[in-house]
Amino acid sequence: MNRVEGILWAALSSSTFGLAPLFTLLLIGAGYSSFEVLTYRWGVASLCLAAYGVATGCSFRLGGRQLGTVFLLSLFRAATSLSLVIAYQNIASGMASTIHFMYPLVVALAMMCFFRERGSVWTFAAVGLSIVGAVLLSQGNAGFARGNTTLGIVSSVVSVVAYGGYIVGVRKSRAVEIDSTVLTCYVMAFGALMFIVGGCFTGGIRLETDPHTWLYILGIALPATAVSNMALVRAIKCIGPTLTSILGAMEPLTAVVIGVWVFGEPFTAQGAGGILLIVAAVTTVVLHSRRA
Repeated sequence: MNRVEGILWAALSSSTFGLAPLFTLLLIGAGYSSFEVLTYRWGVASLCLAAYGVATGCSFRLGGRQLGTVFLLSLFRAATSLSLVIAYQNIASGMASTIHFMYPLVVALAMMCFFRERGSVWTFAAVGLSIVGAVLLSQGNAGFARGNTTLGIVSSVVSVVAYGGYIVGVRKSRAVEIDSTVLTCYVMAFGALMFIVGGCFTGGIRLETDPHTWLYILGIALPATAVSNMALVRAIKCIGPTLTSILGAMEPLTAVVIGVWVFGEPFTAQGAGGILLIVAAVTTVVLHSRRA
């Protein structure tokens, strides 16, 4: 039952997180800066999670060491979100999300290098597949760019490393003992404070009063942030950091569909091949880990 529950949480997390590019680009189109988008996204999400935690009787009291661990995790998670927003501003959102989907490979490599998990030829083959897939994806979307393509790709890669570090940290630190709602709330709150500081140094944070824009804010803060991150933590605790990726394919597929349908992003044969190779690479790692 614990395994089934973990798979369901992982599926919910990946599918809702795939909505992030949609609401991010809508807010950017409304004139929001990266720090404004993330301040509202994480600030509103943390407030909603705090209200949910209080309503369900969660204890938000943490020890000093636990707070330190959560703060370090929030740095990884904040770096993930900021780098992805920069990527969305410069390359196709589907391309950015698909590159970001390579994070299970980082998780597998980190577990091998730092926690002595047994490596295998399958892991290294998967890394090779993912690199080829990323190259194909880049070539397939070469004709579409919102800004600096190199910056967009580098930012996507940064998000891969940061998110992989976050997932490993949740599993292999004191954070695993903290309630999922409480942990996610603290991570979001710390991140919101960081983005507020960043916004103050880059033009300030506007006080939004337009109801239509608030629909975008709630869209990115609730399903694409609060729900997805809480479900992610629960999935990691149930089935581990690597297996949590088994249904992660929903994330880039959701982003690609939205990118093509809403924003007119290209969907070429090379791009499709790149997506398939990356999904195959991640699936290889996950399935092999299940047999190990």
